[in-house]
Amino acid sequence: MNWILWALLSAFFAALTAILAKMGVAHLDANLATAVRTSVVVLFAWAIALATNRQSFHAALDKKTLLYLTLSGAATGLSWICYFHALKLGPASRVAPIDKLSVPLVLLFSWLLLGEKITPMVLLGGALITAGALVIAFA
Repeated sequence: MNWILWALLSAFFAALTAILAKMGVAHLDANLATAVRTSVVVLFAWAIALATNRQSFHAALDKKTLLYLTLSGAATGLSWICYFHALKLGPASRVAPIDKLSVPLVLLFSWLLLGEKITPMVLLGGALITAGALVIAFA
């Protein structure tokens, strides 16, 4: 499978995540709901990694890689905590579009930190995503 199919599957499962999380957080503290979800993700991710990994964990995890993955994990955790609090307080149909403002932020960060090229069409797309998210969230 190419990256586009993987990205589409990610979007599909992210959409399910929003709906199922909203249903799950309805009668539960948002932090506890995040902890339960995260525990499931940890177990699921390790099962997949162990079942499909063909390289040595020790050789693959140098200090720099481990640092970046640790920081990414911390950012993910903070994102999920904020997301679940937002879902607890607001409608999923409005919370999810605001969450997707991460897309234009990724465009900016990938340009600043990774040196990725930003074309006029990419800028337009980012602006449209931003406008669409704001229209949906505040309509």
